[in-house]
Amino acid sequence: MGRYALLIVVAVIVLFPIYAMVIAALKPSNKVLVHPLRPDGFDTGALRAAWREGHLGRYLLNSGVVAVLVTVCQVATSVLSAYAFAFLRFRGRGVLFGVFLATLLVPVEVTLVINRRTISSLDWLNTYQGLAAPFLATAFGTFLLRQVFLQLPLDLREAAEMDGLGHFGFLREVAVPLVRPTIGALGLFSFLSSWNQYLWPSLAATDSKWYTVQTGLKLLKSSSLNRPNIVTAGTIIAALPIVAVLLLFQRQLVRGLTAGAVKG
Repeated sequence: MGRYALLIVVAVIVLFPIYAMVIAALKPSNKVLVHPLRPDGFDTGALRAAWREGHLGRYLLNSGVVAVLVTVCQVATSVLSAYAFAFLRFRGRGVLFGVFLATLLVPVEVTLVINRRTISSLDWLNTYQGLAAPFLATAFGTFLLRQVFLQLPLDLREAAEMDGLGHFGFLREVAVPLVRPTIGALGLFSFLSSWNQYLWPSLAATDSKWYTVQTGLKLLKSSSLNRPNIVTAGTIIAALPIVAVLLLFQRQLVRGLTAGAVKG
C-alpha cells in the first residue's frame, strides 16, 4: 500500500507542471493569472494563434528533419564503431577508444566557434546539413553499444564464421538483432537531444525560415510578452512530437526486449 501511495505522489509531482501548462494554454489571456490552476473559460484560440503567429509548422518541420537525420547517422556510426572496438583486433585499439571517450569530457561550448567557422566556410549556414553536421556521430553511443557488444558470447562470432558470415553479415544478422533494445534507447536519446537543441541552431541559422522549434519558441516569446497563454500553447505544440516519439519507441523497446528473451 505504501508503494502505491509513493507512486501516486511521484505521479502528481511529475504531472502537475503539465496540468498547469495545459490550463494556461486553454485560458483566455485575461484569465491566465486569475485562479491559474482552475480550469474555467477554455479557449483553443491560443493554440491557433501560437501555430499561426509562431510559424510553428515550418519550425516543427525543420526540427523533425534535423532530428531524424542526426538520429539515423548517430545510430549508424555508433553501431559500426562499437562493433569495430568490440570484435576487431588492430594496433592502437585501446588508445583510439580512449581518445573516443576523452571527447565526452569536452564541453559543447568549446567547439561552437570552430564548428561555426567550418559550417560558414562550407556555405552550410541556413541548411539542414549545417544544423545537423556537428552531431552526426557520438562517442556516448559508441561506448554504450561497445559495452553491450562485449557481452555477446564469442561462440556466436565463431559459429557465424563457420557458416560463412563475414563481419557485416554477423553484424546484420546476429549482433544488431540481439542488442536492438539498446539501439532503440540510443535512437530515442539521440532524437530527444537533437530536438531540444537551442544553442547550435541559433548560431547555424541566421534566416528565420531555418529556425528549429526551440529557437522559434524564443522568437514567439519575445513577440508575445503580454500574452503568456500564447507562449504556453506554443510550448505544448512543440512537446507533442516528443510525446508521440516516446510512445512509439516504448512499444518498439518492449517488442525488442520480448524478442530477445525468447531468442535467449
